[in-house]
Order: sequence, then structure tokens, then C-alpha cells
Amino acid sequence: MQADSTTPANGWHDPPGDPRYLPIGEHGLIGDLRTVALVGTNGTIDWYCCPRFDAPSVFGSLLDADRGGSFELAADIPYTTKQFYFPDTNVLITRFFADDGVGEIQDFMPIEGGATEADRHRLIRRVTCVRGALPFRALVAPRFDYARQPHTLTRDGELTIFESPSLSLQLSSSVPVEHDDRDVRTRFVLREGERAVFALDRLAPSVEPRGCPLEEAEQLFTATVAFWRKWLSASRYRGRWREIVHRSALTLKLLTYAPTGGIVAAPTTSLPEQIGGQRNWDYRYVWVRDAAFCVYALLRLGFTEEAEAFMDFLDSNVRLSGTGPGGPLQIMYGIDGRSELPEEELPHLEGYRGSRPVRIGNAAVDQLQLDIYGALIDSVYLYNKWGTPISSRRWDELCTLVNWVCDNWDQPDEGVWETRGGRRNFTYSRLMCWVAIERAMRVAGQRGLPADIPRWRDNRDAIYRDIMQHGWSERLQGFVQHFDDELLDAAVLMMPLAKFVSPTDPKWLSTLDALGDSLVSDSLVYRYDPELSPDGLEGPEGTFSICSFWYVEALARAGRVEEARLAFEKMLTYANHLGLYAEQIGHTGEQLGNFPQAFTHLALISAAFNLDHALG
Repeated sequence: MQADSTTPANGWHDPPGDPRYLPIGEHGLIGDLRTVALVGTNGTIDWYCCPRFDAPSVFGSLLDADRGGSFELAADIPYTTKQFYFPDTNVLITRFFADDGVGEIQDFMPIEGGATEADRHRLIRRVTCVRGALPFRALVAPRFDYARQPHTLTRDGELTIFESPSLSLQLSSSVPVEHDDRDVRTRFVLREGERAVFALDRLAPSVEPRGCPLEEAEQLFTATVAFWRKWLSASRYRGRWREIVHRSALTLKLLTYAPTGGIVAAPTTSLPEQIGGQRNWDYRYVWVRDAAFCVYALLRLGFTEEAEAFMDFLDSNVRLSGTGPGGPLQIMYGIDGRSELPEEELPHLEGYRGSRPVRIGNAAVDQLQLDIYGALIDSVYLYNKWGTPISSRRWDELCTLVNWVCDNWDQPDEGVWETRGGRRNFTYSRLMCWVAIERAMRVAGQRGLPADIPRWRDNRDAIYRDIMQHGWSERLQGFVQHFDDELLDAAVLMMPLAKFVSPTDPKWLSTLDALGDSLVSDSLVYRYDPELSPDGLEGPEGTFSICSFWYVEALARAGRVEEARLAFEKMLTYANHLGLYAEQIGHTGEQLGNFPQAFTHLALISAAFNLDHALG
């Protein structure tokens, strides 16, 4: 059936809404280990920040279709599209099928080695007609600094220069282009075997303007494919679901900021957890909470260098001597290690499908979230076990952390979900304080390191008893969200994963049943019920994909392997057409929240690894 350029490639029906916006899941991701671009199935780049993840957007039509700016490139007649990754790489192919022929766009960002070339941040779009003949059109419309800064357009021979007060970009094209005072347009026809190239480069004092001839684009394509395949060849994973596990690994690598080793939670900001809602946050930062999951997943797959780089990020940037609102640790840091992440709203942007506000920065940086201490110390324990033994300096710092946890574990906090409804005594926060002390005791015992073991043991045991007494509901026959209440929270799925309880303990099995009855819908898991447990924000949200993978792993560890396998296979059907996941899944299966989310892909890897092991 003939369709127009808005036809989804993966079969999802577009939910009612503004047709100017593609569904969140109708995107692929390319990047150069410093920043990324989102490419829609219609060939449009509608999200691109340059020169790094947390820089202001250049193309931001994902957050405002009219004002945000974009790089459109598509067939100029009615078409249908399909999108896939060049095998075992992060090179994205978007194919256009029309009555007159078949064409494709190859989108990639070269991984440059030298410091000067790394500053270029080159984005290459190769257009090819593979059958028949096709007309194409392009529109390059940058809007700098989240569409707050004006820019000028000048021509320098075959090059077009977009210049703003804070950033300048250069466009080269192998086909003639037209321009006005700020945008570039072109229409051209390619016949079978013919090719055109567009290259967008950052201009900087260290970067010389230059074009990108067809031959150079071919060489860069070949080199980029080789880079990704060489990187992926280090994977030791040989289990079931290898393709989806490797896609998750490739996605995590794309979300890595190479200069520091930090991994962003997601490369986008303000994609809504509910269309039209206010649950819109900036995720372009490094969360300490991700540390243990990151180190575990990467080491399990064999990517020791990436795990080491992430530990180096923590070692270099996470200062443990602070006394801020969250204690000596912040919950998140900038990709360069900075601690100041002021949150502000951008009222001039309408938000994705009218989902306001659009936020940059993240005020949650000042929250107290006690679980991060367990996450960090667990990552050190895992790395000390499977990677490189930690240094004496790092051990001294960790002892300081553990002693702080001993003094403060019984405080109310904002919790793992960063609620904005006031501090509570979250069961999950207590659980991870237990993990912090227990893992530190393990490291001390394995290495014979000095520690105040009697004090640590007393506090570890006190936390355990506190959870068993106040975090357990006799009526629900389950562990609950807050102490002494009757509300469920999917975060407690971490209890057996963290080895707090046996995965077959009767109390845990009844908790698993309670969660399945109340928070699980067709393998999809809600974090909690916002109506029963107000979190300071209005409106509902989708199911939380990391919790869905935690559920799979908890089922597998409990011996319910067939249930776990079915739930996992169902979860795979909720991925987008490329195997990517946003933070949440909506009521009709659509992706919601920032996209793609590292946490979800980390949990997928862990669930696949453990489920494959359970299946034998």
C-alpha cells in the first residue's frame, strides 16, 4: 500500500496527536562517543547537540516542530520507509520505497582518532539510489542554543557556513544547494547507482574548513564500520538473544562520553513520560546509580576497558568529601564531572507534542537519595572482583562513605525514583544502604583491608532487622514502598538481585506474587501507583522498562524460568524497530520518556545473561 512520509516503519499505529511529530520510538541513534543525533524513520534529524551530549541543541524539532530546527532528507515523492543498522555497527540505514525506485540514506558519525579531528564532530549523510530513479529533497535548518540564538549564513566556495555567537557549523554537499539568510534547501534526482553526500562539520580554531568528496565519504564509511565491528568483537556473550544483547551494548557505547568515560542516562531532554504531562526531565548526565549496573553488564560481556573507563570517571570526578544536601555523594554529575547542574525551563519551546515544560539541567542533583551509596560501593566491589583491585586511596574514601552511611541510613530521603513530594522512609533506600555496608565488608575481607568491621556489622544487621520489621506488610504479604505503609514499589525487585533475600524465600515469593498482581501488565511493570503514592507531580506515567527487566530476572532467580522467558520475549516485542528502548512504555505500546535510556539496556543485558544461564 502506498503511504506518505509519516508512515511508521515498525508497525506501531501513531497515537492521536500532532502529526508534525514522529512517535518517540520512530528514531535511530548515531554518534561519535561525544554526542549523538536522532534520525527519524522519515529521514529527518530532529535532535542533535553539538559538540557534546549536554550542549545546547542545533536540531531540536523533537521538542518544537516549528522553532527547534532540523535536517530533513527524504525522497520527494510518496514513499514508505524501513530503517535498520548496518550489521554489527552504529551506522544507520533508512530506506525509501516508492513506485519509481528504492533509495537509502546512510547516516553515521566518524570516530576520529586525533584530537584535532575529534573536534570536528562530523555528521555524514550518504544518499544512494539502489533501484530505478528517485527525486530527493533536503532542508538544513539549524536553530542554535535551543533556538535562542540567531545565526548568519555565508557561502565559502562549495561550503555553507552557519555562524552563531556560540557555535559555527559548516555544510558541504556534492549536489548544488540554494539558501536564504539562514537555511539551505535542495532538490536533486539520483539514478540507480548514483550517490550524493552531505557532511555537517563543527568549525573551531583547531578545525580547518573542508568538503567531503564522495571518495572521502566512502573511506570514512568503511572506517566507521570497521571501528564498530572491532569494538563489538570484544564481546564474550554467546548466549541466547545475542543480537538484542549486542544492540544494547552498542547503544551503551554510543551513550559513552569518551573523554571522561561517563555514560549519560539518555541523550535527550524533556521527552515526556505522559504526552502533554509535566514529567519531563533532562537525562544528559551521569547518574551514580547506574554505576553498579554499568560495571556488571560491561564486565559480564567482556568490555573491560569501558568498565575501567567508567570507574576512572567515578575515581576522577566523584569527590567524597562534600557535605551537601545529599551527603558526600551527589546523585549525578555532568559528563565532564561538574557538580553544578542548575535546572531551568525553556518556555519558548512547546515541548514534544505540547508536553511542557521543556527543562534543561536537573534540580534532582540536590536531593538526598541514599540508594546511590549502595550502587557506588557495589560497583567498586564488582570491579575489585572481576577487574582491577582498588587503590589504597580509594579504599580510604570508601571507608569514609561507609561510616557516613552508618551514621545516616535511617534518614528519610527522596528515593530511587527522585520523587518531588517530600522525603519518606523508602524500603529500597534502606536496602541499598545494607548493600553499601555489606559489599564494603566483603572487599575488606577479600583483600585484608583495614576497616571498623564490628561497627559496620552492627549497622548492617540493624538495617536488615529494620527492613524486616517495618518494610514488610502482613496484610499485603509483601515488602512495601515506604516503612509501615501498604503500598507496593517495583524497586523492591532488587532485593534478591542484591542478595538481600534468597530468591526462593517465602516472604520474597509472596512479594513477587503481590507485585505481579498489582504492578505488572503483560510483562510490563509500573514503578508504583502515583494516585496511591503521590510523588509531587500530576498525571500518570507508563510502565518502567528497567523494572520489567528486573521482574524477568527475579522470576528466573525464583525458579519460575518459563514465566521469565515468556515475560522477556514479550518485552522484546516492545522494543522499537531497531531494538531500542525509551525509559517507559505507554498504554498502546508506544515509547515514552527520554530515548534511548541506558538504564533499560543495562537491565536487558543483565536479564538476558541470567535468564540464559537459568535455561542452561
